[in-house]
Amino acid sequence: MRGTPKLRKYPPELKERAVRLVLAARDEDGGRRGACTRVGQQLGIPSDTLRGWVQRAEVDGGLRPGRSSDDAEHIANLEREVRELRRANAILRSASAFFAAELDRPHS
Repeated sequence: MRGTPKLRKYPPELKERAVRLVLAARDEDGGRRGACTRVGQQLGIPSDTLRGWVQRAEVDGGLRPGRSSDDAEHIANLEREVRELRRANAILRSASAFFAAELDRPHS
């Protein structure tokens, strides 16, 4: 039975350098075919990983349509805030129901 592949964390400097090399290789060759594979083999990075980095860099640079990293991070923060606010509202709703029930009870 095979386990899941180990995820490797690459330093940002390596990512930036690898993306620059792929973009330069594509400009020299006039095409994108094989550039990720060649650079990936040279640097010991899987070509699919490198291809994803290049696509992300192109989106962030406005060369390709899509949601930029900054936008994605901002949306994630807003979604987290919405979850927290909904949770706080649920707590306040149940607390107000509890106190309303206490006020409606006859006191002796």
